[in-house]
Amino acid sequence: MKTKKKQQPPRSRPQGTLDRFEDKLAVLIVDGRQVTRPREELPPGAREGDVLYLDTLEVDAVATERLRNEVREARERAMKGKTPPPGDFDL
Repeated sequence: MKTKKKQQPPRSRPQGTLDRFEDKLAVLIVDGRQVTRPREELPPGAREGDVLYLDTLEVDAVATERLRNEVREARERAMKGKTPPPGDFDL
């Protein structure tokens, strides 16, 4: 009788969140630390809040959307029952 090999879960690729741009640098948050990369290495259209694979600097669209939803829900919970600040903004 053959025994099945236990399948290993897929290894996740290291990721970081694009926090901001400073001149020609992109500042990423990786495991709570700031890491910089040349802005020119990022894909065209990358913006703050995008989740990027660190090995290729490609945007992980699924993780980015999940993060945006988490932030939106947290903002809604924090604002529940409060008067919104004046002005128009969106994350």
